[in-house]
Amino acid sequence: MFPVRLPQLDSIAAERAVQRLDQLTKPPGSLGRLERLAVELAAIQGQSIPRVAPPAMLVFAADHGVAAEGVSAFPQAVTAQMVANFTAGGAAINVFAQQHAAHLEVIDVGVATPLPEAVARHPLLVNEKVRAGTANMLEDDVMTRDDALQAMAAGERAAQRAATAGCRCLIIGEMGIANTTASSALLAALTGRPVARLVGVGTGIDSAGVAHKQAVIERALDARQPDPDDPLGALAAVGGLEIAAMAGAFLGGAKQRLPLLVDGFIATVAALVARRLCPGLREYLIFGHRSREPGHELALQALDARPLLDFELRLGEGTGAALAFPLLDSACRLLEGMATFGDAGIDTSS
Repeated sequence: MFPVRLPQLDSIAAERAVQRLDQLTKPPGSLGRLERLAVELAAIQGQSIPRVAPPAMLVFAADHGVAAEGVSAFPQAVTAQMVANFTAGGAAINVFAQQHAAHLEVIDVGVATPLPEAVARHPLLVNEKVRAGTANMLEDDVMTRDDALQAMAAGERAAQRAATAGCRCLIIGEMGIANTTASSALLAALTGRPVARLVGVGTGIDSAGVAHKQAVIERALDARQPDPDDPLGALAAVGGLEIAAMAGAFLGGAKQRLPLLVDGFIATVAALVARRLCPGLREYLIFGHRSREPGHELALQALDARPLLDFELRLGEGTGAALAFPLLDSACRLLEGMATFGDAGIDTSS
């Protein structure tokens, strides 16, 4: 899978978008970041008037062995129960997928609890299970490097399916009990930041739970000793299957010139892994929101990212990115639908 070669941004399409924006019936730059977003989308897609609808929403699900250490407010079985909820249409991401007429997939790359047959056969579910959850990071590397690569390949295939289905933007989310623990450990491994600055409440644990979670991560990092210069190795040591799959989806989407709308903490850590593996990926990443997880701010800093929204979310599933999607759509519609001074017969000479 490596090295990954991504297409270069289209500077000509970006310049044409800039020229059109400056001809529209408004003072130059008066729509601020929306204009810059329009130019960014043009460069990514290679179209002077880009389009992001319909989006694809890809939700990767997997379990984490470290859940056995009591780091979450919910038991591991909730991962499978939420997968069932996704297929039944009852989750927040289902609501937003319907709102935006999105192509939605739920991809099982490592759910530990067996799924009921009706769920396993549901058309929304894609079975890409690499293994039934990861190992406990206190006891062993959570997976092999080959496991991580298999999960990344599953993510890339999901991105390819979305492109084949005619989707023009990727929203990438996740579900997995204890995945904020894995993400915090992985972020600490890659950046060297103190664990105490990264750990949050996740699913809603109390202050004692946060302290316990921090201690578990610190012990795991001491035991595993992940190398910050080896992102794939760090992913295999303390990461997660859904994190690996999201990283693969980011890389796969960029290969297809799809704008990548990044969700919250876990998705941003996955994007950081993917960017460490392929530095050119950064140009394709658009950050949807800033979550309440303290580690998310540090992950955003590591990617030099400024998110579009700050709604104090911490749900995951891709929901924050889905909420930001209308801003991308508006940027495209602005370029396509707004009149120029010439169209409107407005004299701008002075």
